[in-house]
Amino acid sequence: MSLKKKLAVSTLAASMTAASFAGFPFSSTGLAQHLGLVGTAAAAEVGHQAVKDKITAIYKNLTATEVTYLKNYSDEVALLSQTKFEEIFKPVLKNIKLTDPEKETSLKLFKSVSSVVYDVYANDLDVLKGIRYDEANVALFKTIADQANVPNLSFDDILDFFFASNGVEAELRTLLANKSSADLVNIVTDPASQKTLVKDAVYKVLDHKIGTGALTVSQAVYNLGITADDLVLTLDNVNTEIKSARKAAQSLALAYLRAYPLTTTNPGGSGGNGGGGTPAVTTNPTATPGIYDVSKLVSIVGDKATLKLVDADVIKAFDALLAANPGKTGLTLTLNLGTVNAKVVEVPLSKAIIEAAKARGIANIAVTFNGLTVTIPVSQFSDAVTLTVTNEADTTVTSLTSLKLASKVYSFDLTVGGVKTTTFKQPLTIKLPLANTTGLDKELLSVSKVVYKALEFHGGVVDGEYIVEPRDTFSTYAVVENKVNFNDVASVQAWAGRQIQVVAAKGAIEGVGASKFAPKSNVTRAEFSKMLIRALNLENSTATESFGDVASTAWYAPYVAVAAEKGIVTGRSASQFDPNATITRAEMATMIARAVKTVNPQATAGDASSLTKFADAAKIAASLKDGVAFAASHNLVIGNAGKFNPNNTATRAEAAVIIYRTINFK
Repeated sequence: MSLKKKLAVSTLAASMTAASFAGFPFSSTGLAQHLGLVGTAAAAEVGHQAVKDKITAIYKNLTATEVTYLKNYSDEVALLSQTKFEEIFKPVLKNIKLTDPEKETSLKLFKSVSSVVYDVYANDLDVLKGIRYDEANVALFKTIADQANVPNLSFDDILDFFFASNGVEAELRTLLANKSSADLVNIVTDPASQKTLVKDAVYKVLDHKIGTGALTVSQAVYNLGITADDLVLTLDNVNTEIKSARKAAQSLALAYLRAYPLTTTNPGGSGGNGGGGTPAVTTNPTATPGIYDVSKLVSIVGDKATLKLVDADVIKAFDALLAANPGKTGLTLTLNLGTVNAKVVEVPLSKAIIEAAKARGIANIAVTFNGLTVTIPVSQFSDAVTLTVTNEADTTVTSLTSLKLASKVYSFDLTVGGVKTTTFKQPLTIKLPLANTTGLDKELLSVSKVVYKALEFHGGVVDGEYIVEPRDTFSTYAVVENKVNFNDVASVQAWAGRQIQVVAAKGAIEGVGASKFAPKSNVTRAEFSKMLIRALNLENSTATESFGDVASTAWYAPYVAVAAEKGIVTGRSASQFDPNATITRAEMATMIARAVKTVNPQATAGDASSLTKFADAAKIAASLKDGVAFAASHNLVIGNAGKFNPNNTATRAEAAVIIYRTINFK
């Protein structure tokens, strides 16, 4: 890295840290005193001549305009009302229980430390001691420490949070060091980019709450339930409501850099916590385009693991994926958490990540760990998304059924903008690792959903040692061997017995009660719509239809809605679906053809010549010939004795066979 770029990186890091430092409640005491000082040991020596000399040198490098910015900031904060102060710092204060007198002390403290910014310029260093040792201030910090369940909390701890070797400034330097010169220029002029970087740095620093180099503030913030988003929102509020704050902070940072130019990306003088810092966790988002190894970014506390992503790094991974696949669409970035030894795994995807994926045309973000994968189509979301997966006890399922369990039991949850969301416009795909399958019939494996202390079967496609199933709703899921037996299928056993058993196991077709399947009964348009939608995993609870003869409460309504929305089936007219009418073999073949094309748009078109093998091809309605040709070309339908019998009503056994072939379509 060139000297010029190193200086730019250091300048930006110091400037943004100063701005964030000013925005953190009760922390501005060190803003004038400690920009660039060596750590908390020096912080205790306010009266030492070397410290005074350094502060003086910094202030001598302020321009006349910058001095005015400091005075404006001091004056503006002095006029801040109690109500406005609490409004600005609400994202943090909402997690701290303070009495009215303590709230008033908080405001006085903020005003005092803000005035220091200008007072030090006037060579009044004694004010620093006064603020630090004021009894009301000390008592306030004790109250916060008690609520946060940390032994002590002082100004020195706050200085560590921002300026220690594993503090905000150090993390910012690491993030900025990987930027191109063009990126740095953009960041200088783009407050939104600066906000994202500060947020990423704060996320990293909040992880330094245990072990060597632990930061008291990080532990306190974690215990109080304060997030990086809360801290960044507070900074936003300060810079929005106190108009002079950003210019004052940047003025001090620039004056420091004029007095003490930095020429390394991580100088030893950037701060210390006395115990040695914890090096920042590094990952390479561009190492394998399409798969971003984030295993080092997983933090485990108790039985919960949380992924702490850095927005800028994920965006780099997007760009690497695009660069490796020029012109391609439908791309998926996989976040690989590796092996995670925790009951609960939480993966937050910030709004910035979601918007960046959409802007770049990235179709999906997949999350994988312990062999499990969840693929999230991002275009349907416009806010931050958090995926939570919980490993449940096997008894969650085994207590409800005697069917053999073939996977672990998982509960899936998703929040959008902090609000729990259970239904999706575009299905999320779950890929569950199979387990204990020795002796099981893999064709009968089905993803089951726990619904009101019973199991609902949703099929899924077995792929080696996994089963894949798109879900438009989230709940608790597991894989079971679903053996379904009917006692009235002997007459069709030779050509439809196995197919009926498999399709029933997948939940795509059901019996009629009392272990009966009624294989020779006719199939209605509503029944076949359900079979198709369930078999091909096309369920979508957000789909709608407007047929006058399909009541919204009818059992078939959601299936007809999806089938109509996707063009798989059409109504008898714009307003009539005729759900109870029987379906012919040609209509069934056409619906199958449309459904397969929906799921497999790359499937080759049907060959009209395939109809010549049917002696009765002329009886196929013109509007249905293309569909029947497609189905016949791909062996989804087969005639009988040289005939197709297009206008015969389809039986339930015939429907099961064609559904079975469709499930296995390649």
